Amino acid sequence: MAETEYSVYIVRCADDTYYTGIAADVARRIVEHESSPRGAKYLKGRGPLQLVYSAEAGDRSSALQLEYRIKQLNRGDKEALIGGRMELQSLMVDQNSEAG
Repeated sequence: MAETEYSVYIVRCADDTYYTGIAADVARRIVEHESSPRGAKYLKGRGPLQLVYSAEAGDRSSALQLEYRIKQLNRGDKEALIGGRMELQSLMVDQNSEAG
């Protein structure tokens, strides 16, 4: 059985804040955030939501690591990622380099 491919995404809320998450189906997840009890609590009352960034992230573990790293970025760096001035690859750390 093939592993599910996940994407990392960023949405802009109506209050101009950013929310970062992962999903196997980003479009379905955005709909859940907007109209389902399964949506993130942070996003309640912050709609309408605008998907501003989405990129394939590999398996769930890799996607969770990228989500964490994106959430650690300051607003300017998130906007650089959204605007294409920062590469997602720069947030991926080689596992071997972390061991030392």
